Amino acid sequence: MSHTPHELAEEFPEYAAKMSDLKTSDAHFARLAQEYHEINRAVHRAETNVEPVEELTEVDMRKKRAALKDEIYGILSKAS
Repeated sequence: MSHTPHELAEEFPEYAAKMSDLKTSDAHFARLAQEYHEINRAVHRAETNVEPVEELTEVDMRKKRAALKDEIYGILSKAS
């Protein structure tokens, strides 16, 4: 199995413990993290041609991933 880049723990290693806490204590954060995980995996599958998609679809998926990452970072930085 190949490594999937851009996982949250990889993107924000300094917040690993906080992410774990928030996933169990904050339903909104847990939903965002799950959404990020799903879109990140979809982007990775598209980039590696496991599940090819139209170029614009891939761009839209990357934008959604970036927006989720920004929102997650905002929550993490305020929670610290």
